[in-house]
Amino acid sequence: MSEEYKKELREQMLTYKKQKDEEIAKKEREWQLQLQKKDADFTQQLKSEKDRLQQQLETDLRKTIASDFENKVRLLEQHNLENEEKLRTARQKELEFLQKEMSLKNREEELELSVQRQLQEGRTRIAEEIRKLEEQKTQARDTEYQLRLKELEKQLDDQKKLADEMRRKAEQGSMQLQGEVQELALEEMLKISFPFDQVAEVGKGARGADCIQIVRNQHGQECGKIIYESKRTTSFAVEWIEKLKADMRSLGADVAVIVTKTMPKDMDRFGIKDGVWICNFAEVKAVATVLRDGVVKIFHAGKTNDNKGDKMQLLYGYLTSNEFAEQWNAIREGFMSMRLSIQRERDAMEKLWKSREKQLEKVLLNAAHIRGSIEGISGTDVNLNLLPEGENTETY
Repeated sequence: MSEEYKKELREQMLTYKKQKDEEIAKKEREWQLQLQKKDADFTQQLKSEKDRLQQQLETDLRKTIASDFENKVRLLEQHNLENEEKLRTARQKELEFLQKEMSLKNREEELELSVQRQLQEGRTRIAEEIRKLEEQKTQARDTEYQLRLKELEKQLDDQKKLADEMRRKAEQGSMQLQGEVQELALEEMLKISFPFDQVAEVGKGARGADCIQIVRNQHGQECGKIIYESKRTTSFAVEWIEKLKADMRSLGADVAVIVTKTMPKDMDRFGIKDGVWICNFAEVKAVATVLRDGVVKIFHAGKTNDNKGDKMQLLYGYLTSNEFAEQWNAIREGFMSMRLSIQRERDAMEKLWKSREKQLEKVLLNAAHIRGSIEGISGTDVNLNLLPEGENTETY
C-alpha cells in the first residue's frame, strides 16, 4: 500500500511539475518577445526569476508529498491497530467458546457414561431375575410378548394411517376455507367500493361464477354485469377461462374476471387472456374500477342516439389515450408496492414460524429420548409427555 501511495504521489508530482513547466515555458515565450527590446540585464533577471520559481515549485512539491505520505501512513497505522484489537477480541471470544464447548462435551460424556452404567446394571439385574424363572413361564411370557408387540405394531400402523387421513382432510378443508374467505372478502370489497351496484353471491352448487356485480349509474339504471371467479390454489388451470366464458354467456355478462392467488406462467401481473381479465386480490379493486367505468360509459353511449359514433370514438380514444395509460400505470405501481410490502411481511413471519417449529421439534425429540432412557432403567412407564393426553407429536 505504501508503494501504491508513493506511485500515486509521484504521478501527482509529475503532473503538477508538468503544469508548472508549461506555465514557465509560456512566460518564457512572453518574456523573449520583451527581451528583444531590452538589454542583457533583463535577461539575467528573467533567469533569476525562473530559478526562483523552480525552487519554489520543488519546495511546494516536497511539502505536499511529505504531508500526504505522513497522513496516509498515520491512517494505515491506526487501521492496523484497530485490526489487531479486533483480532485479539475475536481470538479471546473463540477461546471462551472452545472452553465452553469442551466443558459441555465433558458433561455430555459423563452423563452418557452414567446412563450406560445404569443401563448395564439394569440389564444385569433383569437377566438374573429372568434366569430364576422356570422355562415354561419364560416361553409363555415370550409368546405373550410377541403377541403384544404385534398388537402394538398394528395399532401404531392404524394410528399413522388415521393421522395421515385426518391431515389430508384438514388440508383439503383448509384450502376450501381459504377459498371461501377470499370470496367473502371480494364481495365485501365490491359492496364497499361501489355502493350504487348490486353485488350478489352465486349459491354453492349453482352453475355460474362465484360473484356477480350488476353495474348501476348514479340514477339507478342498470348498465351491465361483471362476473368474478375467485381461486386460491397453488396452480393456475387453463380450464377456468373457458368455464368462465361459458358462464359469462349464460348470465349475459359484459366482462369476466378471475381473481387468483397464482397467476398463469406467462403473466406476472394483471391482464387479459383469451377474453377474460386475470388479476390477484391486491389488484382486483383497480381492475374492477376501470372495467366498471368502461361498462358505464359504453351503456351511456349506447343509450344516446345523437352523435352515437362520435361518443363511441371519444370513449375509444380515452381508453387508448396516453392519459388513461398513465393513470393505469400509477394505479399499478401503487398496488405493486403494496404487494411487495405484504410479501416481505409474509416471508418474515413464515421464517419466524419455521424457526419456532424446528425448536419445538428438537424439544419434543429430546424429551422422548429422556423418557425412553428412564423407562429402560426403571422398567415402568413414566408420564413425561409435554403434549396433552392423546395428541400426536407427528402433527408438529
